[in-house]
Amino acid sequence: MTPLPIFPEFKLLTLEDRSVIHERLWAYQPDTSELTFVNLYIWRNYYHFQWSLHGDWLLVLAEHDERTFALPPVGPASRLDVTRKLLRWLREGRGIAAPTIERADRRLAEDLAGADDLVVEEAREHFDYIYRSADLGQLAGRKYSKKRNHISQFLREYTYTYAPLTEDLVQGCLDLAEVWCKQRLCEEDISLQHEFCGIHDALTHLNVLSIEGGVILIDGKVQAFALGELLNAQTAVVHIEKANPNFHGVYPMINKEFAGQRWQDVPFINREQDLGDPGLRRAKESYYPDHLVEKYQVRSRE
Repeated sequence: MTPLPIFPEFKLLTLEDRSVIHERLWAYQPDTSELTFVNLYIWRNYYHFQWSLHGDWLLVLAEHDERTFALPPVGPASRLDVTRKLLRWLREGRGIAAPTIERADRRLAEDLAGADDLVVEEAREHFDYIYRSADLGQLAGRKYSKKRNHISQFLREYTYTYAPLTEDLVQGCLDLAEVWCKQRLCEEDISLQHEFCGIHDALTHLNVLSIEGGVILIDGKVQAFALGELLNAQTAVVHIEKANPNFHGVYPMINKEFAGQRWQDVPFINREQDLGDPGLRRAKESYYPDHLVEKYQVRSRE
């Protein structure tokens, strides 16, 4: 077994790291969607994730668009000293002029409250949208009438089957991902290329990653799929949801079925952030989140 990286040594994140990292993330019971091994793994090439252990804390670095930043240290409170040490090391050991910790959760913000040498600022584009599982699974009430109308049209036009994702359906999901990628012109967008690679990695390592999934089949062919997992004991997180837009209403259909048939045993579903995209924000707000999970940027005061 490869020796564990001890700070200040870091190693690139690989599939063989799952047990070590997942154990620490699950013990923390995170609220933010970034802090699962699945999320880190499927975006590892986009962000060049590296990790290390420092005492009781898991440290993760990311490199993207010629920027290096850290994710919040994961471990017991208080994290004030380890946060200061990490930011100082990024400046002095890595030569980063203005180091930051990104996607920090409220618990870290509270750990750092009153620290005059640190600045903690909200990052609204990274707030996660949290929904009641029952709301997404039932779409009851007047506020969901438009969603139900889309689903009614879908049901009038198509005969479908919902099924849990199993190994024999993986190839159908991969084929649909190819269709999605061509429709979205992935070759012209590096982030979409990495998203496609992440989808491929998630599907091909379904069992190792312990991912849960569901599919919509029309005429025996996969036309929508969703992938998720437990984020904490009370919340599931949906990492990926793809569908063939040629089937009107298929997106709300897979959303409803996956929530209603797989995640009714937990009260909440995290559907991640909007990244500041106005269209994506409207789409997420149209499902009426129960609440948002705040995230923050942390930096040293100049």
